[in-house]
Amino acid sequence: MLLVGLTGGIGAGKSTVAEMLTKRGAVVLDADAVAREVVEPKTPAFDAIVERFGADVVRADGSLDRPALAAKAFATDESRAALEAITHPAIHAAFGKRMAEAPQDAIVVMDVPLLVESGTAAKRGYEAVIVVEAPRALRLSRLEERGVARDDAEARIAAQATDEERRAIATFVVDNSGDRATLEAQVQDIWTDLVRRHQAKGSAAG
Repeated sequence: MLLVGLTGGIGAGKSTVAEMLTKRGAVVLDADAVAREVVEPKTPAFDAIVERFGADVVRADGSLDRPALAAKAFATDESRAALEAITHPAIHAAFGKRMAEAPQDAIVVMDVPLLVESGTAAKRGYEAVIVVEAPRALRLSRLEERGVARDDAEARIAAQATDEERRAIATFVVDNSGDRATLEAQVQDIWTDLVRRHQAKGSAAG
């Protein structure tokens, strides 16, 4: 198995890169999907969130009101850190379980938006890290197209790591400021390199 981290700021286009890697044969584990699962009702993380942020982050049907939680969690550095202290350990454990279930000969890409912020890069033992970037103005525009209010979009970007902090752990940096064909070409070059690394690791192990 070759373990690869994939990260990037909100609106940078990381999900598109993940989709392209999946098409090339990678086993992609999505942190956002895992993050949703670990805060389902009746989970320890759900209970801890309600205790910390209040009953008004729960919808009438008993599920988590994500916009209400985001409004509270991203309000201050302290509240964001409190949410991360609840969710990150649960996500970490769920990722470990999924990684153990992946085929042993796979290239496993762990799609983690907050890879730098969570401090798990070293703990996971990634053999390569892909960082997806795009200019701030373009990221804001993409978020607004998704229906995210400008102030909210700016707050979310500000709460995340900087490009420089992500580059510090990057093996590959993807520039997603151009068209899809340009992005595909970059992803193909990275995939070729990952396959080479995987084969070399297999040869060394054999």
